[in-house]
Amino acid sequence: MKKILLYISNNTIKFSYKEPLKRSQTLNNAKVLSSNDLLFTEDYIKKNEKLVSLFIIELCQEKNVYRVTFETNELALLLIDLFKKNSYVTAICIRENAPISFALYEKVIENKNINYIEAHSIQNFMIELFDKVGIRSESRSEIFYPSYFMQNNNLTSFSKIFYKMNIHVSKEFTTEDEDDFLAFCNLNKYLKTIHLDIFSKKDLETIIDTLIKNKIKNIKILIYENIRNIKTIEYLKKLNKKIKKYKLHISLVYSDDYLKNNIFRQIIVNTLKICGILVVAIVISIISYVGISNYASLNEVTGIQQEVKKTIEETNPEDVVTEKEEHPIKNTYISSLFSINPDVIGWLKVNNTNVDYPVVQASNNDYYLKHNLYKETDKNGWIFMDYRNSLFNLDTNTIIYGHNMYYSGVMFGSLAKTYKKDWYSNPENLVISFDTIFESMNYQIFSIYKVSKTKDYLKTYFADDNEFNSFVDMIKKRSIKDFEVDVKSGDKILTLSTCTGENQRLVIHAKLIT
Repeated sequence: MKKILLYISNNTIKFSYKEPLKRSQTLNNAKVLSSNDLLFTEDYIKKNEKLVSLFIIELCQEKNVYRVTFETNELALLLIDLFKKNSYVTAICIRENAPISFALYEKVIENKNINYIEAHSIQNFMIELFDKVGIRSESRSEIFYPSYFMQNNNLTSFSKIFYKMNIHVSKEFTTEDEDDFLAFCNLNKYLKTIHLDIFSKKDLETIIDTLIKNKIKNIKILIYENIRNIKTIEYLKKLNKKIKKYKLHISLVYSDDYLKNNIFRQIIVNTLKICGILVVAIVISIISYVGISNYASLNEVTGIQQEVKKTIEETNPEDVVTEKEEHPIKNTYISSLFSINPDVIGWLKVNNTNVDYPVVQASNNDYYLKHNLYKETDKNGWIFMDYRNSLFNLDTNTIIYGHNMYYSGVMFGSLAKTYKKDWYSNPENLVISFDTIFESMNYQIFSIYKVSKTKDYLKTYFADDNEFNSFVDMIKKRSIKDFEVDVKSGDKILTLSTCTGENQRLVIHAKLIT
C-alpha cells in the first residue's frame, strides 16, 4: 500500500511518495511525524477526501501557504482535487522531469484559484490554453537556439518566448537570427516594444515584414542609433506613414549628448556663433557656480520621482492593461510606467532610507549605470535588476544594483545607513519590499557587509543544494551581525549591491518571506 508524505516548508505544501508500508504498519488514517510532516495512505485520502481537504485548508491558513508541490504527475492527478476549494493555494509546481498529461491539464483549469503552474515540460498548445484562462505557465526544459538574437534576449524556453514583452536587437541579423525572429513571432503573444540598438535598413524591413505577415499589431520600434543622414530620416518618416495602418510605429531615441551637440551646430549654421558662445559661457558659469552638486542631483532625481508619481496617479488602471486582457498583471501602478520606460519591471523600497524607486532591467548590466529612468545620459544612473534574472519566474538569487551617490543620497546613496547599529537594530527596517508587475513581495534581511570588489556573491543559479548552502554560509559569515534568519535550500534571495569606498562593495542579502 502506497503512503504519501505531506511536508510544509517555506510557504509551500509538498507531497511525495514514501516506500510501501509493511502489512503490520498499514495506516488507516493520517499519522503525524512532526509539526510540519504528515503521513497518509492513498486509501485514506480517497475515502476521506472532503475531510482531508478541509484539514489542508486549515494548514494553509495557519502556515501561510500559497504554493503546492507534487513529486510526480501521478501524485498531482491524485491530489489536485483536494485544492478545489482552497483559496490560499494559487500556484502549483510539479518536480518530475516529464511532460504533464492532458488529464492533469483538465484538472488544473477546473480549479478557479490556480493562476500559476510550473513543470519540467508543458506542451506548447497547453501553455496557450492555460494562458487563455488566466493561468501563467512556466516550463523548466530549455530550448537551445544557435542565433545571437535568441541568446541575447534569454529566450531559452517556450514560456519565455510566449510571454516576452520587450526584445533587443544589438547586432545585424544573420540568417539564423532572421529564422529565429520569425519563430519568435509565431509563438509570442505579448510583444510590445522592439529596441534596435543599431540601425540597419535591411533588418528593419525584415522585422516589419515579419510583424505584418504574422498580423502582430501595436508594436513600438525604438531606434537608439544617432541618425544624422537626412535621406535616412526621410525614409523612416515615409516608412512610418506606410506602416501606420498596421498599428506599428518607429521612433528615434537620440542620446542626450547628440541632442546638445546638434543644437550647438544649428546655432553655428545660423551665424550666431558669438551669441552661442556667450550663452554657453553664461550657462557654464551658472553650472560652475551651482556645481554639478549634490543639490542638483537630488533635484534631478526628485523631479523624475514627481513625474513618476504624477503618471501613476493620472493613469486609469484600465488603460495600462495590455490589449490581451488575459495577461495577469497584478500591480497596475507599476505597469502604468511603461509609458515612461518599457524597461520598468518593479518597485523597490527599503525602510528609513531614500530607496523608494521603480526598478528597470536592460539586456546588459552597463546601460543603467549611465542612464536614468528616461534613458537620458545621467551620472546618477538608475536602480536596475541583473539582466540574467527573470521577471516571470524568480531565480534563486535576484540581484539589484545602484550607484552609491553618498553625498546627495539618491539611488543607493542612503544604504550606508544600513551599516549603523541604530538602523539594523530596528526590526521594521529589516524587511525590504520588492514588487513586480506580477507579484508583491517582502524579504527579510539576513546579511549586511562590505567586501573588496568581487563577483562571488553575484550568482543567480546554483547547481545543487550543496552549492547553495555553501553560498549562504559564505555570505552569512561576512555579515556585521547574525540576524538569526534561517536560510535553506529552496529559499529565494534578494541581493542589493552598490559601491563603497575604494574598490569595495556594500552588499545586503534578504530572504523571501511573503
